[in-house]
Amino acid sequence: MPARPALLYVTDLAYPARGRRYGDEDVFLSSRLRAGFDIALCHPRDARALMDRFDAVVVRNSGPVLHYQEEYDAFRDAAAARGTRVYNPLTGRADMAGKQYLLDLSAAGHPVIPTVDRPEDLDRLPGADAYVVKPKAGADSIGLRLVSPDRLPDLAYDGVLVQPRVDFRYEVSFVFVDDAFQYALHAPDPTRRWELRPYEPTRADLAFARRFIDWNTLDHGVQRVDACRAPDGELLLVELEDLNPYLSLDLVAEPVCDTFVAALTASLHRFLGAPAVRTDAGGATGAVPG
Repeated sequence: MPARPALLYVTDLAYPARGRRYGDEDVFLSSRLRAGFDIALCHPRDARALMDRFDAVVVRNSGPVLHYQEEYDAFRDAAAARGTRVYNPLTGRADMAGKQYLLDLSAAGHPVIPTVDRPEDLDRLPGADAYVVKPKAGADSIGLRLVSPDRLPDLAYDGVLVQPRVDFRYEVSFVFVDDAFQYALHAPDPTRRWELRPYEPTRADLAFARRFIDWNTLDHGVQRVDACRAPDGELLLVELEDLNPYLSLDLVAEPVCDTFVAALTASLHRFLGAPAVRTDAGGATGAVPG
């Protein structure tokens, strides 16, 4: 491996994210990573065609894959077949694989907003004045809608999740690199999700967030645990973002940002030193020499 590994940094610089500046964050972060890597930026639609020229593919603010699902599926298949190193690794069990994990975690009794996907399970949901219906394959609130309780029996339960609308006090996000906590941000106003401020988590808060990082079993990568503070004070998981979490780096103090960049740089070097894994069409795996 060369002294300066080459990274293909996947981002949609022009994606119009509400309340977030994808392009600014990725221009900044890729510029900082250039201290240790040779980097080229590309749109997610181009990743499959370019990835063989690099030591690893780093997926960052690439936008909802719903907008390029065919190209994304082809990229994943090709990366698995060739043993391409993709960061985050494509073995994530959370948002990377859809919203099924919310059902699984809810059924297993984890502190998650109660979630069902069948009309016969509606009795598992607490009473609420409204319910959130969202696609299992959704992202960035695409397809999300609110329905009244009387409409629940008549829903088309085809690829959707149903959750009670929670009158939470605020949302909070915890950012991790590998299994190491980096920083937390919260949105004091529930109606303004991306107006974030630094948040000092308690020991209990960190234990809550870490249980989901441990559950996901990703050895490498950047993850964001999103939670809401329920009226009774309990934290409930809203989302575990393990594909392309926006990091809000412009809102953290400079020393915190520097620490994050250092942690990410070290994680990428460790990742590049780990054996690559190839998956054949039958699902068998094998190590690929570095």
